[in-house]
Amino acid sequence: MRVVIAMLAVSCAACGQQSQQPAAEPESSTPVAPTPSPAAPPAPGTQGGLPDDRKPLEEPHGPIDPKSAEAAGQVVQSYGALIEQKRFAEAEKLWGDAARARGVSEELRRYAEVHLQIGKPEEPEGAAGSIYVNVPTVLYGKRNDGSAFNRSGQMTLRRVNDVPGSTEAQRRWHIESAEWLEKD
Repeated sequence: MRVVIAMLAVSCAACGQQSQQPAAEPESSTPVAPTPSPAAPPAPGTQGGLPDDRKPLEEPHGPIDPKSAEAAGQVVQSYGALIEQKRFAEAEKLWGDAARARGVSEELRRYAEVHLQIGKPEEPEGAAGSIYVNVPTVLYGKRNDGSAFNRSGQMTLRRVNDVPGSTEAQRRWHIESAEWLEKD
């Protein structure tokens, strides 16, 4: 019985709301342009998408070790946010090679909309006094003509080991390369 009373109360409330709404405005003869759909990356595990890793990233329990793969992933995350906002000069500072960074910015300026989807950073690997981390990524967005694009690949980050003579800047993660630049 209580359910029936509750349903009647909801129905009556809805009726009262309908009568209070303003009448629809007359249709305009001016055509309304459809709202463009937002750019979206391919789903993980599909062609062009990130790897389908069912194990979620663990949230850090305290400060992130600046030497860790997670710290490298944060650099990629920052880079993605900056290019999405078209703040290319700031994004370039996250690269190790200034000339390469400017070239990437020029490439990305060609697009009307740019986004970067980021996967789980791989385990760090050492080589010749440096540590490298690969981070799977998907660059996606819209071209100036409105058509969608997406390029999957990875970004490689590098930092110099804590060796005598290395500078603080060398010991920070920086972007070494972006594999998706060679595709399109």
